[in-house]
Amino acid sequence: MDNEMPPQPAAEGCGHNETRRNFLKQSSLLTALALAPGPILKAAEAELDETVAAAFEKVPLKLDVNGKKYKLSVEPRTTLLDLLREQLHLTGTKKGCDYGQCGACTVHVDGKRVNSCLTLAVMQDGKKVTTIEGLADGDKLHPMQEAFLKHDGFQCGYCTPGQIMSAVACIREGHADSEGEIKEYMSGNICRCGAYPNIVAAIQEVKSGGQKV
Repeated sequence: MDNEMPPQPAAEGCGHNETRRNFLKQSSLLTALALAPGPILKAAEAELDETVAAAFEKVPLKLDVNGKKYKLSVEPRTTLLDLLREQLHLTGTKKGCDYGQCGACTVHVDGKRVNSCLTLAVMQDGKKVTTIEGLADGDKLHPMQEAFLKHDGFQCGYCTPGQIMSAVACIREGHADSEGEIKEYMSGNICRCGAYPNIVAAIQEVKSGGQKV
């Protein structure tokens, strides 16, 4: 009996083995992720995006868009641009740079032009929004729309809605008294096709014609 070895404590050995097993599991998981095909990783990312989106509680929002009143429910992070395009299906307002640098997303909020890609929808609660779809009076085009057609103020047409919305605002703001002034106050709207001279001519005609814009 005196030569028998004393029993070893089991807890210490089990803890060491458990730590080693956890390490091996984690290493295997990381290796599996590293070797996983692209579609699997994309599916995992998509699921994560849905989880993150679900974490944002929607808030009520009232808007008057082109004379029509809406009661909506939106996530706090939703931009006015995405609300107009994705929820209200007013796709005339274009998503260009999404950084407020090209002007393709220009709309009017309470009569003032804004870059809707930089504007949170929830901050516009109770306000009046006008998009390119709301300028015309039924089948009768707005004077600025007619002038753009007359002077070929567009080529591909992608920037045109934002250009027209800014052009209207330019006159309303009193910044269309000269060619130089028009160029300066329209500088936030980029035309990749280079139709700038025609755009300026359209604005000058509407301004000189004294038509209500």
